[in-house]
Amino acid sequence: MSWLSSSQGVVLTAYHPSGKDQAVGGNHGKVGEEATPSRKYGQYTMNQEVTKVSEKPPYDRSSSQDSLDELSMEDYWTELENIKKSSENRQDQEVVVVKEPDEGELEEEWLKEAGLSNLFGESAGDPQESMVFLSTLTRTQAAAVQKRVETVSQTLRKKNKQYQIPDVRDIFAQQTESKEKAPDGTESQSVRTNENKYQGKDDQASSLVVGEKELIPLVPEEAPASETDINLEVSFAEQAVNQKESSKEKPQKSRGDDAPLLNFRLPKDKTGTTKIGDLAPQDMKKVCHLALIELTALYDVLGVELKQQKAVKIKTKDSGLFCIPLTLLLEQDQRKVPGTRIPLIFQKLISRIEEGGLETEGLLRIPGAAIRIKNLCQELEAKFYEGTFNWESVKQHDAASLLKLFIRELPQPLLSVEYLKAFQAVQNLPTKRQQLQALNLLVILLPDANRDTLKALLEFLQRVIDNRDKNKMTTMNVAMVMAPNLFMCHALGLKCSEQREFVMAAGTANIMHLLIKYQKLLWTIPKFIVNQVRKQNTENHKKDKKAMKKLLKKMAYDREKYEKQDKSTNDADIPQGVIRVQAPHLSKVSMAIQLTEELKASDVLARFLSQESGIAQTLKKGEVFLYEIGGNIGERCLDEDTYMKDLYQLNPNAEWVIKSKPS
Repeated sequence: MSWLSSSQGVVLTAYHPSGKDQAVGGNHGKVGEEATPSRKYGQYTMNQEVTKVSEKPPYDRSSSQDSLDELSMEDYWTELENIKKSSENRQDQEVVVVKEPDEGELEEEWLKEAGLSNLFGESAGDPQESMVFLSTLTRTQAAAVQKRVETVSQTLRKKNKQYQIPDVRDIFAQQTESKEKAPDGTESQSVRTNENKYQGKDDQASSLVVGEKELIPLVPEEAPASETDINLEVSFAEQAVNQKESSKEKPQKSRGDDAPLLNFRLPKDKTGTTKIGDLAPQDMKKVCHLALIELTALYDVLGVELKQQKAVKIKTKDSGLFCIPLTLLLEQDQRKVPGTRIPLIFQKLISRIEEGGLETEGLLRIPGAAIRIKNLCQELEAKFYEGTFNWESVKQHDAASLLKLFIRELPQPLLSVEYLKAFQAVQNLPTKRQQLQALNLLVILLPDANRDTLKALLEFLQRVIDNRDKNKMTTMNVAMVMAPNLFMCHALGLKCSEQREFVMAAGTANIMHLLIKYQKLLWTIPKFIVNQVRKQNTENHKKDKKAMKKLLKKMAYDREKYEKQDKSTNDADIPQGVIRVQAPHLSKVSMAIQLTEELKASDVLARFLSQESGIAQTLKKGEVFLYEIGGNIGERCLDEDTYMKDLYQLNPNAEWVIKSKPS
């Protein structure tokens, strides 16, 4: 592989031993079987057209690219070659023909996943059932829903289905009045003004160009970079619209070669940052519905096609360690170790690598011998659960190869069949900020098993990178090595040209780079989505309250008496500016605490833990958390830096409870 360069950008070229437009899907079959000789390695698909590179352009390396590691892409192609070699004696799993969905089918599936299936089909009912949900949507989210509803409605009419099909004008009648308003009711102009503080800077970052396709470059860790906040208070799609509008008014400056590279961070939120796992299941379900709608709206605004793949059925083994579905593997593991959330073999392989020391040079990059890996696989399948496997015989590089093999041979990819193409499409988003926003939403949308396993993998990869001075594995190197293992999917493999393969290689490696570098940011639930959930809960409480009042009236209760009782239960004889915190599992089970401007959740925990004995206090640190329960949220675990007075003002009817986090 070589780097050819010009003042117009950097072009990736590479030599491959086989012909141009051959299929490049990885071989993922059973151990010991022969591979189809015509197959090449590393299948990738793309949704966009790629501009052809003109012949013999006058290349000259751009100074903005001097920091790029020339060997970084070499690591990618070398990893693909290693995958091919390790698969030479393996046969693909049963070929799966992915049926093209009928017109409107994907949109129907989309509406179901967004929690809006009652808007169409046999289950269609009164659209008012979804009005509470729809009333919390932003203008871009509402437009995304409306577009899908219209497509489904037209499709059903064409098929002469006798379904009750709502008119989208009726569904979104209430949206038009608040079209120019943000989720919290503020005018979009103020949203735009607020967002201008965060927008524009990342557009100055230097870019990697393949043909005329621009990609965010991989940045060496030692390169100086300025920091900028990711705005989680305003819808990502709304931010994209505002940026487009502001760029029309003020043309953006051209990308400067010497522009500073950016690092992104989360600004401090006085009401507390919400991480995945902090919310109760009923609220998390609403978060997922909103995340899907928001992701779709963001892609719509930016003109990127979001193709959601329907889950495909693949004939797989029903037991074992490799080549079996993640959920099935976890079911096996949970019979051995109840509560297991990450596959035991996955955990053991990581611990074996770490036992050998993370300072080993070329860790993850240098493969184990193919025959030895094959034999280890067979032995693990037979002895792992019996506990008779000799882990001392597994060399460090063999364990790393087995880890990558495990990820690569999952029947459904770790990034999920449904969203793998959406992950790939992240490379087509114009700015690094928007790529991070899309990845944030995609991580939220992953099934729990996939998300938990991905998190464990990324945390391990970061520990490898932390030892880069000794092991020579920077974030770039690790991203290049791991990208083919996460983004290859034999079930979705289609033929693609070498040019497309190059673009996909650079794009997926950059996505991998972002996943590793910004993993803490990506596991955060945006505040605007949490606020939408709060608004939904508030509206549902009002609806329930009205229904209860009607019921009480029918039962001849004194309505005025009920309202007084309801008010008194909310007040609970607690003075203004004081909250009562419950801790049923601690020796001090309850405490009234005066709210101050500086009081944090960590201070509340400290007061309770100081009442415990020395031994108990040591045991409780990091094991118990302060929870916000009820009011406009189901249940939310608070981070230590939450300012209690600010949160109390946001949710005055909540109860405050100290307890441990469920496993």
